[in-house]
Amino acid sequence: MSREFFENWTRWDFERNGTQRKLPYFYYDNTSLVSIFLAASSKIEQLLPHPSMKPVEMVPGRCIVAFAAFEYRETDFEPYNEFSISFLISFGKPRIPGFTAARMMLSRTTSTYVWQLPVNTEHARAGGVDLFGYPKFLADINFEKSDDWISCTLSEGGQEILQLKGRRLPTRMGKLTRYITYAVENGNPLVAEVLVNPIEYAEMYGGRAVELELGSGHRISEVLKQIDLGKRALAYQYSPVNEAILFPARNVIGNNM
Repeated sequence: MSREFFENWTRWDFERNGTQRKLPYFYYDNTSLVSIFLAASSKIEQLLPHPSMKPVEMVPGRCIVAFAAFEYRETDFEPYNEFSISFLISFGKPRIPGFTAARMMLSRTTSTYVWQLPVNTEHARAGGVDLFGYPKFLADINFEKSDDWISCTLSEGGQEILQLKGRRLPTRMGKLTRYITYAVENGNPLVAEVLVNPIEYAEMYGGRAVELELGSGHRISEVLKQIDLGKRALAYQYSPVNEAILFPARNVIGNNM
């Protein structure tokens, strides 16, 4: 695989809380599954930790929740798996049901609050928490693949949180996508950007290609059962091969993105 995507970036050594990384951080070979659901805006608002964060709605009262499974096969340090549960948000700016979401999709720039971000290695956990303020914790994140499907099961301490299962769709070269991710540390919002190059990519609207099954009893699965998730996914994105760059986090001031 060509490394052209990673050329000509200026990088620095960062250290915080005893954790040191070279940033931007490079992910050379990855697989991702993303499912988009609608949920009750009033419920999601209760999970957002900063008053400037407002959920992005498709229609009044129904906002967007993203479930994403990542298999990072080659990174700057070691392979690891990750699962993200995030809410599309507008930070300090007006949002219009339907219009704001459409603008994000057309510009391929998505703004999200990362609510949960479990990983399966301590190196990944420490880097995410110490340098980015991400809500990372150690969990079991296991992928299974067949000719037709790929699934990811997320569990902690032997207790299943959820399973995400998606079809292996025919792919093509995708377009560069920019994710603006928000976290909150000690009440202060932090923002970091991720640039993704989807070498192989497919997307499908409607719930025919993806399934989400929530576990029982775990704190996260029980909260998810209370946010009035739609019965079927709004959209599914499948990228068996992609590259990504994670840029350093910064403080958010005022209405800045």
